[in-house]
Amino acid sequence: MTYAIEHIARTLRNAREARGLSQRALGARAGMPQSHISKIEKGAVDLRVSSLVELARVLDLELELVSRKALPAVHAIVGRSGESTPAAAESSRRALNELKQLQDIAARAMRVRPTVIELARIQQQVRELRHFPIAEDRLDAIRNATAAVNAYDENAAGLEALQDALARLRGLRNALAHALPAGDDTGTVRPAYSLGDDDHG
Repeated sequence: MTYAIEHIARTLRNAREARGLSQRALGARAGMPQSHISKIEKGAVDLRVSSLVELARVLDLELELVSRKALPAVHAIVGRSGESTPAAAESSRRALNELKQLQDIAARAMRVRPTVIELARIQQQVRELRHFPIAEDRLDAIRNATAAVNAYDENAAGLEALQDALARLRGLRNALAHALPAGDDTGTVRPAYSLGDDDHG
């Protein structure tokens, strides 16, 4: 079995296990017999592109052709999430729930204060953070931002708390994009380039 086939087979198996699906359940959803799923995961069958597309759809994966030169950057950004364990999948699920809560609170605050640019920028950070796998030890930045936006919405905190929350979210986004160590997710991280708006618009 070649490395590429082994990698695809492992990614499909990990994605299936992370979703708690048996080979039989995945086969039923993808319209394939369980024995064929087993062969695919062992790399014992020449996988047709149409079958791979259908399995990817069921497992909420996306197929993309990427130039070899761009591959290291793509791997750094996605954190090889296709190789995630069930624990990593659970952590990502929690992160998405935290981000949704933050997005909802920021949207509610924007309805009351539509001219506060920090609220719009926090929503932008949330949209960008949804693209990264976020480990459990990095969720505090999101939770703190949620608390700050909620306090601002209830007139219990000033604009400075909102600006600090925005800086921490940007720091987290930059740390994830640059694959920095977990301790470097403060608002002081300044990348050589920005993935979004900077402080000056």
